[in-house]
Amino acid sequence: MPDTPAIAFVASPTAEAQESLAALSARYGSVAADKASHIVALGGDGFMLQTLHATQALDAPVYGMNRGTVGFLMNAYALEGLPERLAAAQEEVINPLRMRAETVQGRPETALAINEVSLLRAGPQAARLRISVDGRERLDELVCDGALVCTPAGSTAYNYSAHGPILPIGSDVLALTAMAAFRPRRWRGALLPKTAVVRFDVLNPAKRPVMADADGRSVRDVAWVEVRSEPRVAHRILFDPGHGLEERLIREQFV
Repeated sequence: MPDTPAIAFVASPTAEAQESLAALSARYGSVAADKASHIVALGGDGFMLQTLHATQALDAPVYGMNRGTVGFLMNAYALEGLPERLAAAQEEVINPLRMRAETVQGRPETALAINEVSLLRAGPQAARLRISVDGRERLDELVCDGALVCTPAGSTAYNYSAHGPILPIGSDVLALTAMAAFRPRRWRGALLPKTAVVRFDVLNPAKRPVMADADGRSVRDVAWVEVRSEPRVAHRILFDPGHGLEERLIREQFV
């Protein structure tokens, strides 16, 4: 039996997650996150994203146990055998996206996104976006409800709901996906190399306002948004053997 690791337990505010936090802490003890060998997050996928962002400067990997709904980034919950599960867990490393934006008032904004950066219309009329990749204009006008850029890890989330492709984990690819594109009507998006820099310029933002969102951090009234992968940030996520992101992404395509 492996020694009990130094675990920092964190939990979402739901009753189920808080009950699990109390039970696990009583069984295994809990240390501060900056003293931990492992961080165990109790909640759903949204809480896992919050935990990854909050602990990105730490060396400890994050192991999630599902106390939420879907739990795509989480492992099954169990009180028993946690040291053994942590010792056997497989690690996935994910680089987030970096969003740079400027509002129509000229205010700069930055954020990191593990899943996706999305642009959404913020009024009754469709958004009008000009799309450039690596400084070259690729679409002079996209009339749509929105558009997004996602990582492979985030490709089964908002991207998949918008009929974007599921990307194999570890692939050096980003997906650019339109949401309810009106013109060009048949344009669904593009697959881009991980090194690509995607820029959205909002056309006529006074009449057709647009908001940008990076993993839940929203910026209203954007004039332009730039999205690129951020290789200097690496999130370490642990999964039970046979239930890692690669297997989950494959399995998601057969349900």
